[in-house]
Amino acid sequence: MKAQRKFVIGSAIILATLVSLAYVGYTESKTYYHTISELVTLQGSALHQRMRVSGNVRAGSIAHRVGRVDFVLEEQGKALPVSYTGTDPLPDTFKDGAQALVEGRLMPDGQFTAEQVQAKCASKYEAAPPGGTAAPAPSGAQPGQTMNPSATPLGAGKS
Repeated sequence: MKAQRKFVIGSAIILATLVSLAYVGYTESKTYYHTISELVTLQGSALHQRMRVSGNVRAGSIAHRVGRVDFVLEEQGKALPVSYTGTDPLPDTFKDGAQALVEGRLMPDGQFTAEQVQAKCASKYEAAPPGGTAAPAPSGAQPGQTMNPSATPLGAGKS
């Protein structure tokens, strides 16, 4: 009886620990997406939650400091000063004019402290200029066909 009681108590402690770890992990991983314009309307506990904010990096605003990178995100005429303190290197596409998505917390002084930064290259998603420079496909070419006439299909020619 005594061994069975110890087993039940031990199992209950392990189960309670797992449930509490799952709860903490769930609450810490929740992030809410807000626009820069919405940030001024947040009140109460919403101000202290982990959140994601996106915008365009203001030209000339990227400043590398010891232990952080400061920059400004803009969206619809609104600006948000951001301080990136994460340990991962910034993406190669992070530069002036790039679209960026930051994840972190808003500080009481209005500064956003980011722990993660994702960026898209601004020029990559622009429309091609009229009379674009893309070469036309050769006549007779079908989508998915190879352009090399001497190439053999996979598995062909080998027995």
